[in-house]
Amino acid sequence: MRFLSMVRIDETSGKVPSERLMNDMGKLIEEMSKAGVLVDTGGLKPTSESFRVKLAGGKTSVIDGPFTETKEVIGGYAILKAASKEEALALTERFLKVHGDEWDIVCEVRQIEEPDFQ
Repeated sequence: MRFLSMVRIDETSGKVPSERLMNDMGKLIEEMSKAGVLVDTGGLKPTSESFRVKLAGGKTSVIDGPFTETKEVIGGYAILKAASKEEALALTERFLKVHGDEWDIVCEVRQIEEPDFQ
């Protein structure tokens, strides 16, 4: 099973990851990748550099960021390969714990729908 872990952050906090956090995260990413449980991961650019495409009434429109009505945004993601929901939870907790007490973040974890024939 694959799971998408979305890292939710307060984009307005101005926090920047410390060198220690980046080093610790690099080690964890390497370890989890070698173990085959981390499929992909990445950070996302701020909403000021993004856009939304909306479909309404059969027509699309584009809204440029930043999105002032949104305080908490997805700041990064990880795609995990886990045998169960419990394993995905344990992997996500490891990821969160690397951040120590420097950060207040939330990960939303959702199983990825996959066809039965895979």
